[in-house]
Amino acid sequence: MIQEIKSHIKEVEAFASEEMQQIEEFRIKYLGKKGILNDFFKVFKEVPNNEKKEFGKTLNQLKDLATNKVNNLKEAIESKQEEKGIYGDLTRPAEPAGIGSRHPISIVKNQIIEIFANIGFNVSEGPEIEDDWHNFTALNLPEHHPARDMQDTFFVQRDPKDILLRTHTSSVQVRYMEENQPPIRTISPGRVFRNEDISARSHCIFHQVEGLYIDKNVSFSDLKQTLLYFTKQLFGKSKIRLRPSYFPFTEPSAEVDIYWGLETETDYRITKGTGWLEIMGCGMVDPNVLKNCKIDPEKYSGFAFGMGIERIAMLLYQIGDIRMFYENDIRFLEQFKSSI
Repeated sequence: MIQEIKSHIKEVEAFASEEMQQIEEFRIKYLGKKGILNDFFKVFKEVPNNEKKEFGKTLNQLKDLATNKVNNLKEAIESKQEEKGIYGDLTRPAEPAGIGSRHPISIVKNQIIEIFANIGFNVSEGPEIEDDWHNFTALNLPEHHPARDMQDTFFVQRDPKDILLRTHTSSVQVRYMEENQPPIRTISPGRVFRNEDISARSHCIFHQVEGLYIDKNVSFSDLKQTLLYFTKQLFGKSKIRLRPSYFPFTEPSAEVDIYWGLETETDYRITKGTGWLEIMGCGMVDPNVLKNCKIDPEKYSGFAFGMGIERIAMLLYQIGDIRMFYENDIRFLEQFKSSI
């Protein structure tokens, strides 16, 4: 009888199936109420005493082997079914992966860079953590100058000298003028920081593009023509106006408006019924700034301009809340597509 059990052990070891019905039939055959194991247990008391130990040991081996075989085969099938349920048919070609899209700030920045590159402006970059000289003093903003209050500054270190987060990318222009002699034609895109309350129209972190052109006999008319070219290329608008303003590093200074029009209800809303929209500030570089950067103001002149990229993007895409640029909401970001 022990040999008969051993033959069943070999049969159990050899059994394999990927069909749940066959596995269930195998389970009933060995582990069911009327199965082979129960038949062997019923005759256990008839086994001679000197064979009971070996008989019981061999019978338990058969029981454990049959139980494990059934469990392992069922788990293998259930695992495949679960995998297929989650991933579908694994033999099918994969779905194409989404390539994403550029951030609207990057799209607009690249458009601005391309427009100015077409008329000879290169791109210059500088550190976001600046010293007082490059961010203020060299730009005709000496210590205690009241115009410093126009830019609420994040200071990193106050002693022995002021280290701060730059409040504009004009600091990059100072560094560029220190390292390069005229003619200079460069734009400086980058992130800037000001200690302002966050709202729908303002943020403590934003992006700027500032431009600088220095050469002999540069005039205000050169500035106007450059800005007119830019607005035509970016906005498709051919009408601009320059209003007198004040900036410490340019003299004379002006605010630039474009005529947006009054064709739709949105036009009335964003222009407050005037049809005009302010887009940037500009002016002729102050001679003191040229002197601070070791450029002779008697020989050279130049103009500078600066604009906020977020403001331009809000106009182009009709976005009403600047905070949307920084919330990383995929539903908002995936709307913007560009090859630039």
